[in-house]
Amino acid sequence: MDDTYDPDVTERHRYVIIGGGPAGLQLSYYLHQAGCDYLTLERESAPAGFFRHFPRHRRLISLNKVHAVSDDPEIRLRWDWNSLLQEPADLPFPTYSQEYFPHADDMVRYLDDFHRHHELRLRFDTAVERIEATGNGFVVHTATGPIGARCVVVATGWGRPNVPPIRGIEHAVGYEEMDVDPRHYAGQRVLIIGKGNSAFETASAILGHAAMVHLASPRPLRLAWNTKHPGDVRGHHGAVLDSYQFKTLHAVLDCVIDEIRRDDHRYEVHLTYTHADGETAVLPYDSVLRCTGFAMDTSLFTAGCRPELVPSGRMPATRPDWQSTNVDGLYFAGTIAQDRDFKRASSAFIDGFRYNLRTLTALLRERYEGVPLPHRDVARDPGILTSLVLDRVNWSSALWTQFEFLCDALVVDDSTGTVRHYADLPEDYVRARFHDQAHYYTFGLRWGRDDYRDVFAIERHPQPQRAAESAFIHPVIRRYHGQTLVDELHLLEDLLAEWRRADRHIEPLCRYFAQELGRSRHGSGSEPDHNLLQ
Repeated sequence: MDDTYDPDVTERHRYVIIGGGPAGLQLSYYLHQAGCDYLTLERESAPAGFFRHFPRHRRLISLNKVHAVSDDPEIRLRWDWNSLLQEPADLPFPTYSQEYFPHADDMVRYLDDFHRHHELRLRFDTAVERIEATGNGFVVHTATGPIGARCVVVATGWGRPNVPPIRGIEHAVGYEEMDVDPRHYAGQRVLIIGKGNSAFETASAILGHAAMVHLASPRPLRLAWNTKHPGDVRGHHGAVLDSYQFKTLHAVLDCVIDEIRRDDHRYEVHLTYTHADGETAVLPYDSVLRCTGFAMDTSLFTAGCRPELVPSGRMPATRPDWQSTNVDGLYFAGTIAQDRDFKRASSAFIDGFRYNLRTLTALLRERYEGVPLPHRDVARDPGILTSLVLDRVNWSSALWTQFEFLCDALVVDDSTGTVRHYADLPEDYVRARFHDQAHYYTFGLRWGRDDYRDVFAIERHPQPQRAAESAFIHPVIRRYHGQTLVDELHLLEDLLAEWRRADRHIEPLCRYFAQELGRSRHGSGSEPDHNLLQ
């Protein structure tokens, strides 16, 4: 490590990861496999501290599709939302549980075994007290002494409850400490503040015991089958919505909660309905539960390295390489590093951020160790490029899971007659890195985003020339000149996600490349400009 570090710091590492949850373990694995100088700090005595307490009713919403139509481990990962990446894949999560929605305790066992199996360098019972920026890196202060780091990656997950600014919110019991025995709510009128998965998890658990369950927040709920985002309300909570529509007194309310008052043995909740011409009401409840999610704990950061946050204040704002927008060398990993694809792809979940962290490892090694970003050169030939693109979109689990966020890049080099192929990069990173390239492409998978009234009754148009109207996930190829989008091609959706048909996929893509490659025969090479990655 660099001698310009504080001389009082006797332990130094190139990378210090804070947090021993799934993100910390995944990043540790990749750095370990590459032979990097890293150390991961975890305040608990074992990995997976979050999953030892959450979700409160102990059932995960991440799918565990044990049986699939393919024997290819890469393709099976598309429907295995819990396994961490490893080569060979000799420790898959489905060997720990056969249940479609597995128990959280299975995740705890899995992560503990992953750490032991790969002999990762985790230091347990080591709480980080503060992180201080220095002239050439950071000092991470712990109870056992300071540790120097050239680069710090924060993978702590959520550190505190997200408490909305409601008068009387202190009367509500938080999700993190509420009673999870459904019998506790027998015969009660229960208000649940929030309409996310923790709120619906709670409502589903007590639905058969409480006399009345209301879920409330200002905005309408977002159903995952409409948004295609796995963090929105999932279909297995449909009993709550059925109960609302069948007028059982259970309800989902769009309203602003103005105040919560304690009145003898009950609560008076003053609210204003969002879609009712300003109508107000005062409703009595026996219990008020706060299920409004979590936020990052920023108390670890000293004034000189406190990261900027997104407008909600719940998570850090990051550049296209997952680096803090305002603190050089401070990176974020895992569920707190989701601001750039918030409510779109799956960076909030294991099945998404495991790929982000594979890419982050490559970016870190390029910056701090001089290891070039991996790519391969292919011939500038329409047929070869067509085969490459279709092979990737038909096989890659990264492009499947991180749709509309991760992509592959094809950078045309006219001077050599070759094309450089980079895999699994964030599309905003690609545009920043290759901002001065005259001719490059990105390709990945996207959903149709029309506002369909009924997602189960969509009119389809299975003609190649109307592929841009595809409603379901399908390949999209984009051509850029610098940061300007020049053109794009959509390929038709397919029920089994097999984009191999000559008339629908191969021929349109080959024609596209033949046309586009002929439109421009100039280009220039470039090195990444790190000032643009923000």
